[in-house]
Amino acid sequence: MATIQGPPIYGLPPAASTVNLGTSQTGNVDTTNTADRGNLVSGAYLKIVSTVGSTPTVTVNIQGSINGTDFFNVPYALVATPSTFVITAITITTATTNNYLLQSAQAWKYLKLVYSANTNVTLTADVWFPAV
Repeated sequence: MATIQGPPIYGLPPAASTVNLGTSQTGNVDTTNTADRGNLVSGAYLKIVSTVGSTPTVTVNIQGSINGTDFFNVPYALVATPSTFVITAITITTATTNNYLLQSAQAWKYLKLVYSANTNVTLTADVWFPAV
């Protein structure tokens, strides 16, 4: 079957790329998957869903890397304050869905989350990269 390439269709948004970082993870671990945003310099949208048991707490660090080996915290903002970026760890103590905006034009290609000090919290995380 032949593939026909035509001009772009304007007015339709391009499809975003979604990566599941981990599903139903517990413990003090890195996310199961590490996302690769390729050559994009755009930001991203991160969603973390937590379910909890008794006395829950977990610390989450959003980390990026240029080479896939050396990771560092990357700037993120809450959706409610989209221009206020920080790199501090996130502490989750309730069952909730948290949404974060990752700053664009930052020097990272790979993205993962690092969970620590986890007591009775189960996490699922997905990241969306906009199409260019």
